[in-house]
Amino acid sequence: MTQHTLIRSDQISNDIESFDAATQTSPAPIAAWGAVGSMALTVSVLIASEFMPVSLLTPIAHDLSMLEGQAGQAISISGFFAVVTSLFIARLTAGIDRKTVLTWFSALLVFSALVVTFAPTYWVLMAGRALLGIAIGGFWSMSTAIVMRLLPPDQVPKGLAALNAGNAIAATVSAPLGSFLGELIGWRGAFFLVAPLALVALTWQWMTMPDLPAKDEKPTANVFRLLVRRQVALGMTAILLLFMGQFALFTYLRPYLESVAGFDVTLLSLVMLLMGLCGVAGTWAISRLLPQWLYALAIGMPLTMALLALGLVAASASPLAVTLLLCAWGLIGTAAPVAWGTWLSQVMSDHAEAGGGLQVAVIQFAITLGAALGGLLFDHIGWWSSFLFAAILLCGSSLAAGAARSNWEKAK
Repeated sequence: MTQHTLIRSDQISNDIESFDAATQTSPAPIAAWGAVGSMALTVSVLIASEFMPVSLLTPIAHDLSMLEGQAGQAISISGFFAVVTSLFIARLTAGIDRKTVLTWFSALLVFSALVVTFAPTYWVLMAGRALLGIAIGGFWSMSTAIVMRLLPPDQVPKGLAALNAGNAIAATVSAPLGSFLGELIGWRGAFFLVAPLALVALTWQWMTMPDLPAKDEKPTANVFRLLVRRQVALGMTAILLLFMGQFALFTYLRPYLESVAGFDVTLLSLVMLLMGLCGVAGTWAISRLLPQWLYALAIGMPLTMALLALGLVAASASPLAVTLLLCAWGLIGTAAPVAWGTWLSQVMSDHAEAGGGLQVAVIQFAITLGAALGGLLFDHIGWWSSFLFAAILLCGSSLAAGAARSNWEKAK
């Protein structure tokens, strides 16, 4: 292993300065907002594809003669392959133009949709979902690094917000849209419609994305070596606890709303839609605050979400209070990843692709672990325990972000 592939201890104090130096010595790129828009559309289709099976498990299981639990693995397998891909993709694609790499992942999205649509058996369905996981892990891992090259530094937060807005919209509409389309044209028809949308995103991306030659620097052989930097270790800890806390609660919102708060299906759908719309508004607002308030927001947002989680426990008998609390949750929770994407663009500008891969792996692992532990608490202790657990994790995220801020101030 060469010296270029190691993270030296003397880099610890240079996490922030490396970003400043890069922006001073390299000319600022001309803003390529068309390319960013194509990436936002691709992200929307990726996330919609990932979560669409949630509302289609029953017809999928019936058609392919399997249990609904088996059909549910169509979601977990995509997450597993997303984690694996995110950890190794920067090294595997070293030396290849990044426009070409993104094109591969977008084309893979189209192909995976077709494989799932025409899957004759369970295993072919799983193969199609695995291909989707590779597309998700690869595209998300490189998204921050690509946005950094498409936009001037002062516009990067807005670019990341655009990607997360696409994420918020897709996460909001995927399940209800999948259910509606499943009733109208069947589950295969619902998945088939992903293909033309993905093809539009691919075409737009190819037309607007400039050539992005791979940088000369050798990739990090092991992305976990980035954790040698104290700033990176603290930031990733904050991200881990943030997403664990968020999904320990969010995963079980439907049973909470139906069984505890007494919402019917119509009101539940309306609240979920409002959460998504508030999430889009949150991503727009945070992009304008991040340049001056990055660490303050990274500290304050999970702390506020912890208070909201406790509020949902205390106000469970009031539908209006629950609705307002969940709208606030959507506003903040969807915007929080934008802050940490901006953080990544600053403290790991010298290893943005490897850092992006590590961040995606941490997020996917956190979602899985948070949902699993939250579910155990929800089933065996009571619904309130998963909400309390989420609040504790979110407070931990705030503390870790505070420690990252302290480390940054000492390094200045």
